[in-house]
Amino acid sequence: MTLVRHHGGGVILFTFVVALILTIMPLPELGRYLRPDWAGLVLIYWCLALPDRVGVISGWLLGLAVDMLTGALLGQHALSLAFVAYLTLKFHQRVRLFPISQQALTVLVLLMVHQLLALWISRMIGRPGAPWFFWAPSLLGMLIWPLVYATLRSLRRGFRVI
Repeated sequence: MTLVRHHGGGVILFTFVVALILTIMPLPELGRYLRPDWAGLVLIYWCLALPDRVGVISGWLLGLAVDMLTGALLGQHALSLAFVAYLTLKFHQRVRLFPISQQALTVLVLLMVHQLLALWISRMIGRPGAPWFFWAPSLLGMLIWPLVYATLRSLRRGFRVI
């Protein structure tokens, strides 16, 4: 049995904090609806890259932070991001082998699952339905996935996060 010492926990935490800042950063009215799901994208990357270090509990804690920062129902994003982390961990060995374009499609599905669960919870408590552009953050997340992936991978390699 070999024990591997993990490095770079601060880098992972830093990327989650940056994702949270980008999530609450003020934008013009039109930009609010086109904001990618930064927390979801960063969570999916780390679950794919380091499945033994980032998982369902990380997704749940990140979701609680999103709930508190955005004023959503406490647990709404926590549940959906924990489920996204679970799905990512379940299929991470397959998804890691995909070319970046197929990974982007997988990320689209995962981000849509996050949004669908959050929408379902909102509807359960009586909030109104979503407008037609509700799915724009998922589509934008799919389009910027190659950039997010390359940025976080270079950061992980640069700081030797294992």
